[in-house]
Amino acid sequence: MTASRTPAAPPILGLDGLLLTMADDEFVIGFSDSEWTGIAPLLEEDVAMSSLSQDELGHATALYGLLAELTGTDADAIAYDREPAEYRHARLLDHGRGDWAMTIARRYLYETADATRLEALADGTWAPLAELVGKLQREERYHAMHIGSWFERLAGAVGEPRDRLLDALATLGPDAGTVFTPLSDEPALIEAGVLARPMAELEHEWRTRTTAMFARFDLSNLPPTRDPERGRTDHGADFAWLHGEFTKVRRGDPGATW
Repeated sequence: MTASRTPAAPPILGLDGLLLTMADDEFVIGFSDSEWTGIAPLLEEDVAMSSLSQDELGHATALYGLLAELTGTDADAIAYDREPAEYRHARLLDHGRGDWAMTIARRYLYETADATRLEALADGTWAPLAELVGKLQREERYHAMHIGSWFERLAGAVGEPRDRLLDALATLGPDAGTVFTPLSDEPALIEAGVLARPMAELEHEWRTRTTAMFARFDLSNLPPTRDPERGRTDHGADFAWLHGEFTKVRRGDPGATW
């Protein structure tokens, strides 16, 4: 994960935490969904999900790179050398890959939430992040189209496909809003013009959009976020396993240069 961008402004209070949460989100969902490579239900989806996952890992690379330059650390060390409890991805992404309906539900919830978050960062005053967000939005637009079509396909089905989606949403629902867990020093980010609005406002906006979508398919609204102040901590056994997978090679030869 080699960084190639030099920050154009002095550090802003809370910027490191924002970058870390965004990078961890992209890294965890990218690696998790890459597990479908070779076993997706259709050949076309095998290719598509692999491509989406590669994009997310590329986004994580860029975000970790900005964070490394900002803090004078190493991007690979940030990505791979932390203990599971030190990661700050949304708890929505802790849930295991599960079946195809679970993967589609989780990615749909994350993609729509991430789109709302990116909108609030697109015109930010810290140029390196604002420029990167523009690139991410162009790529994420295709992710949203792909996952949205699958979500509608399952939601509009009859029988087992819809039932599996309903089960997935029931499992994920209490953690769906954790993408908008309040950030440390969030007021400073807003005052500096990096973030347009508080995470609580962004969550309300996202829930309004989601409610309209769910109503089209007679789906129950998402429940309130459980334990909202801790939505990026307390990672469970599923993430502990995933962490072991994506750190395995680096732990096998810690001194190697890749």
